Amino acid sequence: MGFSSKNTGVGCHALLQRIFLTKGSNLGILHCRQILYHLSHLELTYMSTGKWKNKERILIFSSRGINFRTRHLMQDLRMLMPHSKADTKMDRKDKLFVINEVCEMKNCNKCIYFEAKKKQDLYMWLSNSPHGPSAKFLVQNIHTLAELKMTGNCLKGSRPLLSFDPVFDELPHYALLKELLIQIFSTPRYHPKSQPFVDHVFTFTILDNRIWFRNFQIIEEDAALVEIGPRFVLNLIKIFQGSFGGPTLYENPHYQSPNMHRRVIRSITAAKYREKQQVKDVQKLRKKEPKTILPHDPTADVFVTPAEEKPVEIQWVKPEPKVDLKARKKRIYKRQRKMKQKMSSGNAK
Repeated sequence: MGFSSKNTGVGCHALLQRIFLTKGSNLGILHCRQILYHLSHLELTYMSTGKWKNKERILIFSSRGINFRTRHLMQDLRMLMPHSKADTKMDRKDKLFVINEVCEMKNCNKCIYFEAKKKQDLYMWLSNSPHGPSAKFLVQNIHTLAELKMTGNCLKGSRPLLSFDPVFDELPHYALLKELLIQIFSTPRYHPKSQPFVDHVFTFTILDNRIWFRNFQIIEEDAALVEIGPRFVLNLIKIFQGSFGGPTLYENPHYQSPNMHRRVIRSITAAKYREKQQVKDVQKLRKKEPKTILPHDPTADVFVTPAEEKPVEIQWVKPEPKVDLKARKKRIYKRQRKMKQKMSSGNAK
């Protein structure tokens, strides 16, 4: 059974009424409604007979200064998403709005941009170019396909299933992120570079106010799951109305910047060091203090028993001297040596 090619937007309005139960007077909610309607109107998946109609193209690239782990993660995402395109690294001095022009030149309407800072912090931008919305995440706990503990495997170019946590349907900002993730990570049907098989699943789980991404292989025999990789955690920072900027629709109150996290760790270690130094100073002061002499306790000697006195024996006879065997042997050896010398001198005469 197919759908009509014209999008009336009825399903989108029903989705909006289910997500946003407040009145339409809130401007932020109105912006979210417009964005969700725009996304649903543009990216409606058509059930067609072998025709490629969902022209989703994802641009995946990064800024300069990324490390080897980020580079491997970016290559893994390109391998798993046949509808993605690559580009050269962008200079860190350029503004982020330039990415919209790069997407337009590459004929891409979605973008995954990895931004590296201080050669140790990695940020990920998910954007719907050029109208928005866009979301900025802090990427943590990265594990790539090359790690040996990822024993799963899947066909290159196969289409994945997308599994979302039920929390995505409870809060408005998670519902917006769910729509954005579906349009970015789902491979379009009948894409020229895709395979007509479904043998792996992308899972998006919310735990500890973070989004956990994992990729599993679906084993046909018993429908068991074996992890393929990559694996990473997205810590949401902000959601913007525009692409790589614009008014802020949502800001995560639980987010802590990496600089602040490192500062807290340093302060904890410094507090431990100061505590140890204070203990050492107290011990030194105690050693310098004069010792207080306690008065004699008269009851301390109550249970003390005096030792028995032994009788003194007086020896009237001089004890015999002890024989030193070593000295006696030396004297015998010297005597024999002198005798041999006399005998040898007499024979010589």
